[in-house]
Amino acid sequence: MRPFEVGNQRLARPLTAEQAWRATIDRADRCVLFFDFDGTLAPVGDDPTSVQPAPKVLAAIESLAGVVQRIAIVSARPVDFLRAQFATISEVDLYGLYGLEHSHGSGPTVTEPAALPWVPAMQELADRARAELPASALVEYKRLSVALHYRTAPELAETVESWGQAQAEQLGLRVQSGRMVIEIKPPVDRDKGMVIGDAVGTAGCAWYFGDDVSDIKAFAALRAHASANPDFFGVCVAVANAETGHDVSAAADLTIDSPEALGDFLTSAVHALD
Repeated sequence: MRPFEVGNQRLARPLTAEQAWRATIDRADRCVLFFDFDGTLAPVGDDPTSVQPAPKVLAAIESLAGVVQRIAIVSARPVDFLRAQFATISEVDLYGLYGLEHSHGSGPTVTEPAALPWVPAMQELADRARAELPASALVEYKRLSVALHYRTAPELAETVESWGQAQAEQLGLRVQSGRMVIEIKPPVDRDKGMVIGDAVGTAGCAWYFGDDVSDIKAFAALRAHASANPDFFGVCVAVANAETGHDVSAAADLTIDSPEALGDFLTSAVHALD
């Protein structure tokens, strides 16, 4: 991103957290905070259904929701799962399944129309995966996508990924790789970068927090928006991990050590913006 002026000071990259929050203060009411979920707000777990946000994260986000323009979660999870996690924040925007679903505040869940015809194929694919893959591979059916996890059986990485790639090619589907998971989804043009490109709108500021390779597209979209809008201030934040953290951190402005550390970081942000 181009250097950004705060008062008479030009902020060059890389930024410090203090510089970034100082630049955000004057435009907090026009700022959107975008968060990935797994690996960012919540530690990655063996069982995806039992994952919850790290301590301090929910309280900090709830406080920040009263200070910034919007809070948005951009995730590979379905909107229904995200809604349950953030039920205490009434005006949060939820973008699920890489943007194939979304809801705003207390509004209904809206599904990308082009993805709906693929629901039966996704169900059949999940059933086939359970029948053909080793039992230690975890198959997560999400209605509009199927995630094949091998975190508890890393020796299956090649088997699971080869099977998923072959199925995607045969059925005309797309593949998204992640942290010890391969996700198969409809051939619909929707990803985290496109979500950010649409959702940032006329905001004067935005932060994006992510941990995985799919979040790099969101970083790129934020940078593109900043390049096209000189008065816009954007910050890309990586949450480090041993699996994809190097690539994500290399694409970010700031790096935070873990979801737990992000809880502390956001808590300090509440005081900085208050």
